[in-house]
Amino acid sequence: MNRKKHQGKLFSSSYYPPATSGSNPEICLSKDLLRSWQNRIHNYQSNLFKLVPSDQKQGSLFPQAEITSFETFEPLKLTPLPLSFWRWPEAPHNGPAIYLVMDRLENCDSHILLYIGETLAADRRWKGEHDCKAYLASYSEALNDAGIKSQLSIRFWSDVPTDTKCRRKIESELIKHWLPPFNKETRARWSTPFTAELAN
Repeated sequence: MNRKKHQGKLFSSSYYPPATSGSNPEICLSKDLLRSWQNRIHNYQSNLFKLVPSDQKQGSLFPQAEITSFETFEPLKLTPLPLSFWRWPEAPHNGPAIYLVMDRLENCDSHILLYIGETLAADRRWKGEHDCKAYLASYSEALNDAGIKSQLSIRFWSDVPTDTKCRRKIESELIKHWLPPFNKETRARWSTPFTAELAN
């Protein structure tokens, strides 16, 4: 499958600076533009990281209400791993999991949650092709070109149901709550400035 056909641009053309002859406008993302994009996400998510309840009453993440809720879910307590963890001789996690891709922002010493996914096999999900990996490669490249440090990590939450339907429900509710910019459900909201094509 040609990725360019199903990925598309995640950033409106108005965000790109005017292209000069022979230049590629998709890689001309300024430091101010990238900082502004990161800060918008941080401003929304910062209270969630601090466990400040939102105005809307949140239900349980699991069908079993006693397990956990949005107000007690603390992604920063999960062990951070490098995105290259799947190359390790032994997998740090196995079995079903919800996984979170995060970046630590140097300008405010805080995090943003970029992607939420679910898997039945944590040791295999990040191997091979994955749409999010392409966006992360483009994101890292854009930040590097702009002189912005990136501290990407992936974290696995293994205390989840083995039933795929239940796990996907949790994933969906977390996405709605955190609005991570690399999930397809939320890209339009953040005008995500990265395309999978940049990673090729």
